[in-house]
Amino acid sequence: MIRIHKDSVVPKYSTGKWSWNPSKDELNFLSWEGEILERELTVQSSSGYKFKSSINQIEEVIFRQEFARSTDIADDGDIIRIEDIKNLVLFLAPSEILTNKFITFIHNKTIDRFLNALIIYFEYFLRLVEFILIRRDEVSGETTAQVQSTESSQIKRIFSEYLSQYRIILAREYSVIVMGNGEMAPFYHLNTLVKISKTHQDRLLHEMFLAFANQVVWIAHHRKAYQTIDEEMNRLFRSDHFKLTRKELIKFSLTEQELLYGKNNQRVNYRRQNSPLIQEISNVSRRNMPILWLGEKKYRGNDLRMQQLELEFIIPDSDLCLIDVKHGILGNPMSLYNTMLTIDEEKLRERGHSESYDPFWLIRQPYLEIPKLDAIKERSSEQLESYFLIKDNRFKYDKNLIAKWKRRDKVIEYIKSGGLVIDVVERCKKELASNRVIGSNIAGITQAFIARKKFLRKK
Repeated sequence: MIRIHKDSVVPKYSTGKWSWNPSKDELNFLSWEGEILERELTVQSSSGYKFKSSINQIEEVIFRQEFARSTDIADDGDIIRIEDIKNLVLFLAPSEILTNKFITFIHNKTIDRFLNALIIYFEYFLRLVEFILIRRDEVSGETTAQVQSTESSQIKRIFSEYLSQYRIILAREYSVIVMGNGEMAPFYHLNTLVKISKTHQDRLLHEMFLAFANQVVWIAHHRKAYQTIDEEMNRLFRSDHFKLTRKELIKFSLTEQELLYGKNNQRVNYRRQNSPLIQEISNVSRRNMPILWLGEKKYRGNDLRMQQLELEFIIPDSDLCLIDVKHGILGNPMSLYNTMLTIDEEKLRERGHSESYDPFWLIRQPYLEIPKLDAIKERSSEQLESYFLIKDNRFKYDKNLIAKWKRRDKVIEYIKSGGLVIDVVERCKKELASNRVIGSNIAGITQAFIARKKFLRKK
């Protein structure tokens, strides 16, 4: 991971300016750490929570030293995973989000599977939005306007069907959270004894998680199309009733809305309105029924579309390049990104990536593959009963890091106040000068270091 600030030594003076004090005949440093700086370093999320959009030198050193994922022991330490994005969002999150309950809530396999499905869905959704906008310009041009053909309309319906399939996977993962199954049982909105809904606590948890997921998806997709992601996120988990007074960035026609939102999207009275995800999973067609078992049981059939969806959903992030699939920045080499998970163009040129050699889709423009015209037709595909369960070992957690997230503000305040020497060189000098290191077995420490180095090189 590349540093944003080249120097690792923490500066004595942070952001600000120097001014001359004529009365004291000396220079004074005026810090800019106020409301103006805070307004410039924050971005307003959809749920009203403010997340930082950048970090200073001190915060970068603290994040890399205390909160970043350890890459020395992990086999995929050089690959960006969902855990890396979650750690960055938690570090940039406001203090009111980092409650003990919320930290425990987001560190489990159910939430990671949901975030993975959410990133996959928005990968295809943003491509389809771009395709619709390009096609809109082609049809409405004054001199070079193109006529819509039967084949083009059919291809659009196939794209809409494919997006609905990704939405079914997302709805399935979301339903596990809503129903409180498995790891979600401690966070279920009904009290286990008296069966009374904890409405206030459930609402706060939902708003915090929606804001958190919004930032995760935005960073995962190279920080592009924030407002489009925010609008679709609110539509998925709330409904169209919640955006009556909001100004939309892109106004879609009824035909375009039908392509993007699917045939199951219905708006009724708000008293009986379900979210689009619940509507999607309540009306699954017979052809899409195998999607409900993807990731749980091995698919046994000859439907190529189901096989493709299964690969996209269960393949680990480190192996996505083997099937030539792009899910945002997941699976990309960490050596090309800085601490804020922003790609470094200079490092990308040094690695020699080009259109002929681009395994991580960093040079090529992501596109929608034109399907066969009979792909959407109902066809008889052989479906065999599956007896093989899939064991998901993609997500692992560090208990020490989870405990550290619960006291993030205290750790940052302690380090900034001088409780720990952040600069590596100065810290080593201080440890060598202390009696604790001099009185210890230095030869044993050196031998342990050499043995560890040999083990890692052999691995």
